[in-house]
Amino acid sequence: MLNAFEPRVVLQEVPGEVSLAWLVTGCPLACPGCHSRDSWNPQAGSPLTGERLQGWLERYRVLLTCVLFFGGEWDREALLALLRQVRRQGLKTCLYTGRERLGRSLLAELDYLKTGPWRAELGGLDSRDTNQRLICLSTGESLNHIFWRRS
Repeated sequence: MLNAFEPRVVLQEVPGEVSLAWLVTGCPLACPGCHSRDSWNPQAGSPLTGERLQGWLERYRVLLTCVLFFGGEWDREALLALLRQVRRQGLKTCLYTGRERLGRSLLAELDYLKTGPWRAELGGLDSRDTNQRLICLSTGESLNHIFWRRS
């Protein structure tokens, strides 16, 4: 079972999508400089059950095009069940992970994937030097350039 904090509707995390974003707790990576250190504790938040997810999907259904999970891949079966629930409702899915690779079963349920641990010296998606990549899995296209500031 995964725990998560209350979700937020976000516009900038997945380009072109209105996403319901869940910050899943229990991240085992503990990246130095992480902006979500409160998510490291697996006991933080509340259980992210299918019923809880469904309630939030119904609440914002007219707005949403995507559901984003910040983490959760460490409990593959629990995350798979949630991703499949989202996709059955015709919504896109995205996972932000600090890992470099995921198994095929998770990839099969995702439309977008951001990979790479946080490295402060390289910056995030808005940095051309970042080690992180946001990929549209249907095309293989990197979406990083969308985050770069125009000068």
